[in-house]
Amino acid sequence: MNHHNTPLSPRPLHELSDGHRRMMTTAQLREHGVTAAEAAEQCRAGGPWQQLLPGVVLLHPGPPTNEERLHAVLMYAARERTASVPAQPGAQGLPSAYAEAMITGLAALTLHGFSSAPPLLSLDTIDVLVPRLRRLRSTGCARIVRTPALPRPDQVTGLPVAPVPRALADAVAGLQDAGAVRRLLTEAVRGGHCEPSAVVRALNQARLLSRPHVVDAVDSLLAEGRAIAEDRLYEMVRAYGLPDPVWNVDLRLPGGPHLGGLDAYWPDQAVALELDTRAPRDRHEDRPEDRQDEDALWTEYTRKREHLERLGITVVHTTPKKLRDSPEQQATVIRTALMASADRDPAAYVVVLPR
Repeated sequence: MNHHNTPLSPRPLHELSDGHRRMMTTAQLREHGVTAAEAAEQCRAGGPWQQLLPGVVLLHPGPPTNEERLHAVLMYAARERTASVPAQPGAQGLPSAYAEAMITGLAALTLHGFSSAPPLLSLDTIDVLVPRLRRLRSTGCARIVRTPALPRPDQVTGLPVAPVPRALADAVAGLQDAGAVRRLLTEAVRGGHCEPSAVVRALNQARLLSRPHVVDAVDSLLAEGRAIAEDRLYEMVRAYGLPDPVWNVDLRLPGGPHLGGLDAYWPDQAVALELDTRAPRDRHEDRPEDRQDEDALWTEYTRKREHLERLGITVVHTTPKKLRDSPEQQATVIRTALMASADRDPAAYVVVLPR
């Protein structure tokens, strides 16, 4: 008897609720032979199932778990073409099923391990990031957040989660408590989740820097981030045995113009180090005014560097991220510049002043 052409019969409803599949979309239920009417009957008051969000059915009574709420929000927001993918919390390969949707905001920060973010159970709504043109509305425990260009998600506990800077911006957008904003931004930097410049960039793109309580928190963040980066710089010089520079100085030509401030300077070798704290470029979300501001800042960096190098001073640029992730490599760059000074013509005489 040839079984290959025998149609598959739908699984009985009780088998769908066997604990292996605790949640499905209505489209997935249809694939198992469950009609809309049957699903509605199962979801009646006091029934074995419940509709958690439009098109998302919880296949058991009682409140959903945190994990189920997160998956439900993603299932609601994901493209319908993912309906044929079995939606089983914890299943291998599941994150790829959630096309064009990721957790963001406070829920994302909690998943990233922020102690200053509230526990998932206390969140009435979970923010989910989708492309701007998606036709979705916020409903139930799902709050839709739109963006012209989705970032690449991080995978956290098997879920697609917005990167920390984006999640921070979406969380801050809904917060009026200055203390809560400050705590989140501070933890992002102190906890090593991201650099201050990336946070400021995301807040600027979200047009949040006009809010006084956000500006105050950012000022503190930048000051603290700068201090952390300088501490890394001091530690790098010590740990890798570099000669001590003079720290935080201004250079001037004798009786002449100001040449600019530097984070470290080795006068005997005429080697300068500058800590570049500009926000990283993100051309997908650049706005004209952002590009103009950054282009002006870059022009100033370039002007100063070219002026110093015309005077015979070697300028080394580094970033807080490089100091954090590859201090040995940065120390090698500086050591190479110091050693190469013996082969260069003597630099012009400059006056070194405390900054």
